[in-house]
Amino acid sequence: MRFVLLLLSVVLLAPAAELSRALVFHAAFEHSADADYARGDRRIFTAEDRGKRDTAAPGLPAPEFVRVVAGAGRFGGALEFRASTKQQVFYRGGANLGLAGAPRGWGGTLSFWLKLDPERDLAPGYCDPIQLVAPKWADGAIFVEFTKDHTPRHFRYGIFPVTSFWNPQNKKLEEMTDAERPMVPVRRPIFSRERWTHILITFAQLNSGESDGRGTLFVDGERIGASAGWNHTLNWTEPERTALVLGLNYTGLIDDLAVFDRELTADEARLVFKLPRGVIELHPPKS
Repeated sequence: MRFVLLLLSVVLLAPAAELSRALVFHAAFEHSADADYARGDRRIFTAEDRGKRDTAAPGLPAPEFVRVVAGAGRFGGALEFRASTKQQVFYRGGANLGLAGAPRGWGGTLSFWLKLDPERDLAPGYCDPIQLVAPKWADGAIFVEFTKDHTPRHFRYGIFPVTSFWNPQNKKLEEMTDAERPMVPVRRPIFSRERWTHILITFAQLNSGESDGRGTLFVDGERIGASAGWNHTLNWTEPERTALVLGLNYTGLIDDLAVFDRELTADEARLVFKLPRGVIELHPPKS
């Protein structure tokens, strides 16, 4: 019996150990907006606007715009965006995104929780709770967004490479078909003020030079859909100038933000969703 229990324990711990090795960034928002674990700079920054990230100051905007709220999170505290602002809240990229140079076939995963009612809480216009970007949007971006003109608002996960690789005719986004957009759409309501929703996005084969790029969206541990077969070439030649941007035109709560340096499997996505205490359980042991 002891042997069986020990074997079961090893089986359960092995996937968590693999996830721990892949973790590169985690912000729990328990007492601060700075990351609890990071391979790069742990500090959160606020820029006057998206064009001034290089000279941004550490810290959050004024609390009437963004604040950490103790006890409001899925696990402990949460980051609350209270009103839209032109200021940009972000973490520096590079090592925090598993980036070193502009690697061929780059892959990764983002995990986070959201709590809001998009119909009541969001201001008009597109809203991007999370973005991975370089200094210029046209150089490529990875993001999730709420649309601006649908009722109810759609939620979408997108990987936009350099514009010429996905939209060479420069069409308007909302006039394109689903097949023309490198995005995974969710048209039914999945968010609420009454409960937290877990979002996990994976990406793989970015900058491979081939039409084999892909991205997958998971909601509450379940696979919703994937976008595949794209040449996801990103012009991210200066990894240290990339950024993990939070809360663009967003009003609501964000919690337990994590980045992994590889594409997680469906089983691993469910494991992250079910972690009793959140991603803090995956922190590598201190040396």
